[in-house]
Amino acid sequence: MSQTHRIPITGAGTGTDTGPPTVAAVHHEAESDDWLVFCHGLRSDKSGSYEQRCRQAVEAGYNAVRFDCRGCGESDGAFVESTLEARLTDLHHVVDYFDPDSYVLFGSSFGGKVAFHAAAADDRVTAVATRAPVTTAGTFDEYRAAVERDGEWTFDTGDRIDRRFFDALDRHPFDDVVTTLSIPVAIFHGGDDAVVDPADSFDAARRLETDVCLERFAGEGHRFSQAGEQRLLDRLFGWLEWADG
Repeated sequence: MSQTHRIPITGAGTGTDTGPPTVAAVHHEAESDDWLVFCHGLRSDKSGSYEQRCRQAVEAGYNAVRFDCRGCGESDGAFVESTLEARLTDLHHVVDYFDPDSYVLFGSSFGGKVAFHAAAADDRVTAVATRAPVTTAGTFDEYRAAVERDGEWTFDTGDRIDRRFFDALDRHPFDDVVTTLSIPVAIFHGGDDAVVDPADSFDAARRLETDVCLERFAGEGHRFSQAGEQRLLDRLFGWLEWADG
């Protein structure tokens, strides 16, 4: 069973005349006290593959939550304001809304960076898993150059990023995760990923001072095939039996 919730994002600078913005979150309920929260990528949302991920999470005994960050999917707000810090705030409000005693995080691409930094700051997180995580600001060098030149970058969808995106990114280097994170980590990365360099994940795994499971999926790109996605889920929940046991 799943249920959609509208979660208000309160705090300085988020309110309007009509009240605080809200994010859309879907809770897939399981009969347990175990929770798994999913963080989508930069230009993604909670739909598509996240529905299957949540269904399989429930089969594995987890209450699963997928949500749209502000400016994405069914949530309020403008994409241009959806910086790393805004997404960390959204995730914090979502978790506090459901109020689990502990939980696991899964993040894909830019959502992997969100998951890493959130896990490093929240003692309730017991494990963090990622797919093609962004671990270096160099992933966005093309966009940064355009923003420095023109003041903003516009994607083919019309969504924009500006200097606020890079200011927030620079305030949260991966070094902060390396020096803080002490829980088990899983990193899954497509060997043919042309968006986030697989070498970045190998470097991140070397630097992290905790238990790391790193798997390279040969032949998979930034978006996994259906077969690759199922392999990922099988490996994820197999790993969680150990990491979150």
